[in-house]
Amino acid sequence: MAFVRGVIYDQLVRRLLHKLLPRRPVWSPAARSLVTSSSQHRICSAPIPEFEDEPGIKSYDDLYRFSLENPDTFWSRLAKSRLRWYQEFDKVSDCDVNKGKIAWFLNGKLNVSVNCVDRHKEADPDRVALIWERDGPGQQQYLTYKQLYELMNQIANSLKSHGVHRGDRVVIYMPVSHLAVATMLACARIGAIHSVVFAGFSAEALASRIRDAGAHTIVTTDQAVRGGKVIQLKKTVDEAVSKCPDIVKRVFVAKRTGAEVPMGEKDFCLEKEISKQSTECSPEVMNSEDILFLLYTSGSTGKPKGIVHTQAGYLLYAACTHQLVFDYQPGDVFGCVADIGWITGHSYVVYGPLCNGATTVLFESTPLYPNPGRYWETIQRLRINQFYGAPTALRLLLRHGDGWVKQYDRSSLKTLGCVGEPLNTEAWEWYHDVVGEGRCPVVDTWWQTETGGICITPRPSAARAEIKPGMPMRPFLGIEPVICNDKGEIETDDDVSGSLCIKQPWPGIARTIYGDHQRFFDTYFKRFPGLYFSGDGTHRHTDGYYQITGRMDDVINISGHRLGTAEVEDVMDEHTDVAETAVVGYPHELKGEGIYAFITLKENVAKSTTDIITDLRVLVKNNIASYAIPDIIQVTKGLPKTRSGKIMRRILKKIVQGKSDELGDISTLADPTVVAGIIKKHDELKQNKS
Repeated sequence: MAFVRGVIYDQLVRRLLHKLLPRRPVWSPAARSLVTSSSQHRICSAPIPEFEDEPGIKSYDDLYRFSLENPDTFWSRLAKSRLRWYQEFDKVSDCDVNKGKIAWFLNGKLNVSVNCVDRHKEADPDRVALIWERDGPGQQQYLTYKQLYELMNQIANSLKSHGVHRGDRVVIYMPVSHLAVATMLACARIGAIHSVVFAGFSAEALASRIRDAGAHTIVTTDQAVRGGKVIQLKKTVDEAVSKCPDIVKRVFVAKRTGAEVPMGEKDFCLEKEISKQSTECSPEVMNSEDILFLLYTSGSTGKPKGIVHTQAGYLLYAACTHQLVFDYQPGDVFGCVADIGWITGHSYVVYGPLCNGATTVLFESTPLYPNPGRYWETIQRLRINQFYGAPTALRLLLRHGDGWVKQYDRSSLKTLGCVGEPLNTEAWEWYHDVVGEGRCPVVDTWWQTETGGICITPRPSAARAEIKPGMPMRPFLGIEPVICNDKGEIETDDDVSGSLCIKQPWPGIARTIYGDHQRFFDTYFKRFPGLYFSGDGTHRHTDGYYQITGRMDDVINISGHRLGTAEVEDVMDEHTDVAETAVVGYPHELKGEGIYAFITLKENVAKSTTDIITDLRVLVKNNIASYAIPDIIQVTKGLPKTRSGKIMRRILKKIVQGKSDELGDISTLADPTVVAGIIKKHDELKQNKS
């Protein structure tokens, strides 16, 4: 049964599909044999098929060296064997990092949606592409590659019928669902550039991204449901559009709950639009370096930056890392529980798995709904083989004990992964020993929105190679990490710490910041000429393994989501009673990093401190998102400043980290006495909290 009318959220159709569609992913015998070479390799045993006949390559270590010494040959072979092209590229790469110039597979022509949907629909139309794990447990729905193909094309035709063209930007503000993924692919189908905005951002944050992208089109839903709670998405979109009415021309509204929402002259019911459209849509032939999507991420300034990823290089890298890092095999069910609003959702819920013809899980809910067993019950019910989650969630679930895990069958699991921030040793051991029953390798991955895919990870590697807790350990194929000291010199010894940089570009790396290439160059390539600067610190152990030590700039990693401190400060400074704000990160046992805000108030303030702090929390929630609300707000008489007026956040960081005895010489501050007052108040807050 096809989604001819596209009414996936209509109650009657939902019930009918639930009965007719397979309860488990289905691969025909023919499809199991008709897989690309990317699916025929067990990563723990032999090099990948494209290099089996290459002299001197007998192991993963051999292949890794080859990928660094012959990058064009290495990536060219993978691109030709793993992607479908309309026209093959005539030049593999053209990169000059000293100018921030990066290009791969020049003059090649392809379409991402064809690679992710069409070719798998042709090979086995009834293979399950998506399993939508809805907010309520036991309400999963399946979508085959044929059904995904038809729904994608209907949405693509709907966009085209309303004047959306190649190169236009489309903002997607939706919960995790079949329809959200099909909308992303529909944009790729017609050459439109999608910008998925996390459906927890405020109206102001959404509006800022609409303005920066110049997006005339928004796709959203009436409401969202997450953890049993209803979220008013259409209302948020209306508020955002009111802040940039001259930019937005059309808003497509899909049904998630069926609630009545106001519909204006710019608003269109997506289901009605889909019902008018054909299930066939000719794919746009795209150049390798055309933009595929924008994804906004926080930086050290208050303005989010639109990271640009292009077509072929990003897709190839996402697909290769998905298959090799997790040892994905034909017929496996891949379960990444990330939201599609983040890069993890792009690369390892949508593009990587679908390019490999996988069955991928779309997780709409939360790890605690309706109870702390949700992940493990889902694994049992859907028979998930690879599970990819966040350290924040793992630390939270660990606190609820082993009982919630052990009451569910996890025998289907083969690989466990984590992403977002460093996974501490205690959580790693619990994940490995309890969740994985001591038999599943744990791949602790390091990468960023800007890298496009996983860059450092314990796998792939030789059979039975050691995996140590708390670190990603080994670079992926084609990735050569280096550590730079404060002088900009590359450290050649082991047992050293410094700035994590990467030599020579790889296909998945971002190409620019939308509308501001100079900012792109200054942020990632200026500080260490000839290298990509990640902004993260790392330690290379004596065995050569890498361990991430955290951010080195004014960016906080909140549960895996990067947030610029300046972004929070700008919002808090808008309060009429606040004179100045300084925000820093501090160690948080669940989230990895928490937000600690210091504020000074204006004179003769009428409101109480308690009321002001409440106001500030609401202000941050309304202007950014709930996860950006500071965990602690400390009112202080002054901030540590140099005589030139610069706030010494380094001192504040030491204080909140409990390292007040490591402040060094503070006599050069404009007023050294403020430090003692800050320390005293911090200790009081800490004692009251405990």
